[in-house]
Amino acid sequence: MSEASIDLNQASVYINRELSILEFNRRVLEQARDPGHPLLDRFNFLIIFSRNLDEFFEIRVAGLKQQARLNRANPGPDGLLPQELLHRIGEICHRAVDEQYRLLNEVLLPALATEKIRFLRREECTELQSSWIKKYFREQVMPVLTPIGLDPAHPFPRLVNKSLNFIVALEGKDAFGRQIELAVVPAPRSLPRVVRLPDELTDGGDQHVMLSSIIHEHVSELFPGMSASGCYQFRVTRNADLALDEDEVEDLASALKGELLLRRYGSAVRLEVADNCPQPIVDYLLRKFNLEDDDLYRVNGPVNLARLWLSLDRPRLKYAPFTPAIPEALQKSENYFEALKLRDILLHHPFQSFAPVVELLRQAAQDPQVLAIKQTLYRTGPDSEVVQALAEAARNGKEVTAVIELRARFDEASNIEVANVLQEAGAIVVYGIVGYKTHAKMIMVVRREKNRLVRYAHLGTGNYHAGNARIYTDYSLLTANTELCEDVGKIFAELTGMGKAARLKKLFHSPFTLHAQLLALIDAEIKHALEGRPGHIIFKCNAITEKQIMQALMRASQAGVKVDLIVRSVCCLTPGLAGISEHIQVRSIIGRFLEHTRIYYFANAGDARIYASSADLMDRNLFSRVETCFPIEDPELRKRVLREGLQAYLQDRRQSWLLQPDGHWIRESIEGEGEADRLPVQAWLLDRLTR
Repeated sequence: MSEASIDLNQASVYINRELSILEFNRRVLEQARDPGHPLLDRFNFLIIFSRNLDEFFEIRVAGLKQQARLNRANPGPDGLLPQELLHRIGEICHRAVDEQYRLLNEVLLPALATEKIRFLRREECTELQSSWIKKYFREQVMPVLTPIGLDPAHPFPRLVNKSLNFIVALEGKDAFGRQIELAVVPAPRSLPRVVRLPDELTDGGDQHVMLSSIIHEHVSELFPGMSASGCYQFRVTRNADLALDEDEVEDLASALKGELLLRRYGSAVRLEVADNCPQPIVDYLLRKFNLEDDDLYRVNGPVNLARLWLSLDRPRLKYAPFTPAIPEALQKSENYFEALKLRDILLHHPFQSFAPVVELLRQAAQDPQVLAIKQTLYRTGPDSEVVQALAEAARNGKEVTAVIELRARFDEASNIEVANVLQEAGAIVVYGIVGYKTHAKMIMVVRREKNRLVRYAHLGTGNYHAGNARIYTDYSLLTANTELCEDVGKIFAELTGMGKAARLKKLFHSPFTLHAQLLALIDAEIKHALEGRPGHIIFKCNAITEKQIMQALMRASQAGVKVDLIVRSVCCLTPGLAGISEHIQVRSIIGRFLEHTRIYYFANAGDARIYASSADLMDRNLFSRVETCFPIEDPELRKRVLREGLQAYLQDRRQSWLLQPDGHWIRESIEGEGEADRLPVQAWLLDRLTR
């Protein structure tokens, strides 16, 4: 078969998106096993896996169940239909959850115990510890519990998404003579899920007891005169996607507030129960939540692992802290605007500090020559330094405009608060474009200098969230480049006003030009290869799912272009297929920091073109969001991005996973040479860039 006759639409060349997400979660779970990570960080990787899986069920599984229920087949390029996919997801998730609890019980808890960090079982407690726990239950837990007997007058309660609950089997009669056999006890979210015992009751280590153990031990006290013959923890996961028809909404913020309340009580998609729960009670719970056996997960441990994050003062068991660096050009300058007139500044987070981005806003807020500040906000918080700087600028009389994306998933409530804070300070707040999430990361500062207006800009690949900037890898570009800044100004005009799409000089932006420009750059690389010049494409992003981009990369491979893809999580393109994608290699880096940078590199016959972007290669980013993709034009900065952001990752042999033609990922061999191979790439960057 000739390359020209190969059908790039055939399902066999694509990997299902949901199954690719689960493969990513498996790689995260493997970090809990990896002795290369400090012990407490390994434990926390187990928690991250739980949180990832929770969101997967809340959004992805919920959506598939809805499609299956409505009989709306909506297969992706891989051709899998919802019902078949749900069956495969169930098989994978049951194996993964079993492995998660095996790691918890057989590997991590024993390892923590050797470090005198213990989670005590009820039978392990001393008499003094048991006495303290009983007092704690009566004084701190029992007053906020609400036991609910189940009878015709008290139907099964409406339980909040992912909340910890107990179903209790009872014997005897209550004060009204009722013989109630079952009761439900919800555990309020205000209660800590892990309780640390006082030092005087321990052997000098950190000893904890689970809230679930405390309630199990003393649950009979909630039912005086009756006895509890069994107490079993359970948790239900619900559909948490928002169903909001923006075309029918007059006030998006008010409508979202109502939807956020409904999110807590969406349709059930998963039931987790203690593994010792009797089958009749399990069947009863499944009926109450309208779930099937495949939706049931019996677990050997706490059902709410996502709430077990440990913050202990054990430096030896955690990654060493570090101080992110600040570029010398900014250290020597008290006025960032003067520094940016001399050169662009590139920050590689978290190895380099996010503080200069905040400082730019602070200086803008206080500078009498600054007239206006405009900024997009996707994920941040009302107490963040970024928001406080914008509020200060507004109070100081600057024209402050904030484009806030209220629909950033699971940050909707926080973003509504941000909007309120800024509006109260006098800023103009807009919510972007109906039907298009504003995901671009931009700041524009307008300053009067010698009777003319000069623009300064920040463009980033990550959110304006200082906490994320400590754990996510991202790029920030601070610039006074006239054309880049003009482009940023035009995009803000699109977001706040009306009119046709702006014609930009330097930036690509979704939903207008980014997709087409990336395809054109791939085609140019194909042309170089066909004309005998070496072709090379390197993409680093979080996900690749958009079909036309994947097909263009496969055509590039067929033309002999070397394609290296560094993809953190989801990749629906199958590499290594003869005659289709044999020149494509896909790797994933999983480590201490969450890889979040988006970089697009084209060799361009020796005149390399490098772009950084807020956008991944997904349909939603390219067609349903406002995104930016900005060139790295300074020659020295281009070299830095190529070396630090791409080549070092391709050389990594310690944190790399390689995607196989069968859709599975394998850990790369540690053998190999290269500067970055001496350390995991993230450790190498810490050593190279931090102080």
